[in-house]
Amino acid sequence: MTKNPFINALTALVYIAIVSCVLYVGTLLKVGTNAIIAPIALVSLFTLSAAVMGYIFLYQPAQLYFDNKKIQGVRLFLGTVMVFGCLTFIMLVLLFSGIFNR
Repeated sequence: MTKNPFINALTALVYIAIVSCVLYVGTLLKVGTNAIIAPIALVSLFTLSAAVMGYIFLYQPAQLYFDNKKIQGVRLFLGTVMVFGCLTFIMLVLLFSGIFNR
């Protein structure tokens, strides 16, 4: 990833939006709930998401940390988490404001 916490947080948000859209479309298709593949797919998606988010949030800070730039690595990680937290807060405000109600 980058050394810019805003780009890292936006990348995480875009990934979440893509996964959410895929899940939303999947519910519209109304796949049978008794399908054995559904829990396997969801656990696989959870595992993939953990790996992707780990890469987005931790790769560059870990690189900095292990290159003896510990303070920059910690600041980048915390900055990314803070920006992502702000984006999450904005999403929650939009959700509960009713702007996107049908």
